[in-house]
Formats: sequence, structure tokens, C-alpha cells
Amino acid sequence: MAKIVVVFHSGYGHTQRLAQAVADGAGAQLVAIDADGNVPEGAWETLAGADAIILGSPTYMAGPSWQFKKFADASSKAWFTQAWKDKLFAGFTNSASTNGDKQVTLDYLFHLAMQHSGVWVGTGMMPANSKAAQRNDVNWIGSFSGAMAQSPSDASAAEMFAGDLETGRQFGQRVAAVAQRIAG
Repeated sequence: MAKIVVVFHSGYGHTQRLAQAVADGAGAQLVAIDADGNVPEGAWETLAGADAIILGSPTYMAGPSWQFKKFADASSKAWFTQAWKDKLFAGFTNSASTNGDKQVTLDYLFHLAMQHSGVWVGTGMMPANSKAAQRNDVNWIGSFSGAMAQSPSDASAAEMFAGDLETGRQFGQRVAAVAQRIAG
């Protein structure tokens, strides 16, 4: 079985809830980036031993949180030695607006993975874009490059849309399936 790690930052709990859904789908270990942009003891070793790394950040002001960027900058030690070369990568994000420039955050996560010479896994999901589509459908936002969720600014993490969480879970399953196929 492939070893998968979800490394993420969450400011208000919504992205943490999405990270848990992704991890549940992937059978992954969670590594939380704290409010100061640091990872817990042993996290760098955990990431080094992973077959796949799923990156997650809320979208704030058209990009990932500063805490996630601090983690990304600290990953330059792994970059310098190409320690994460050929690992699978994937990413997810959440913002208060339906669009909220989430694609910019996913692009940032993608480019970080490419800097590490990784291999990117998209959602592999068709969008829920018919007239019959409902807000709680899987991939209602219609993302292909990574999982996206939307949480109204006045909603608690407990009020997240079930369809967004299911999108995260199925996305995690896809990453796990690809990782397993590559591992042989």
C-alpha cells in the first residue's frame, strides 16, 4: 500500500475538514501546518517517506495562506537535494466565494510540486454542470486540477457542503488509486 501524506494549513477549520475528507479517501496521514507556519516534529521525515504528498491551503487574497507559503519555502531543503523527485502530488483548496480565485491557489500548489520534480494528479472527475445539478453534487464547482470547496464566510466548518466533502473524499481515493498503480 502506498504511503500518502496530506500536508495542509487551515485558518478557520474549513480546510482542515476538507483535508480530513481527502485523507479519509486516500487512507492518508494528516500533517497540519500550525498558525505560525510550522509543521510538527517529525513531519519532514514523514514527507520524505511518502509516496504521494497532497497539498492543501485555503485561498486568501488570490493565493495560499502565508502559513502554507512558509512551509513551501522551508521545503527548499528537500528541493535542493531533489528529495521529493518523482513523488506523486495533488492539491486542494477552499475559499468563501464560489470562484474566489481558487484556481490561482491550485496553480501555486501545482508549481510547487513541479519545482520538486513531482508528478501531479488531478481530480479525474466530471463536473456537475447540467441544469439538474444541485449544490451538494460531487465536483459542483467543476475543478479538474485539484479539489475545490466553498464555505460561506459566515458558515462554520460544521456547515460545509456535503458535496464538497464528498468531492474531497473521492479525490483522495483517486490519488490513492494512482499511487497504488504506480507502486505496482
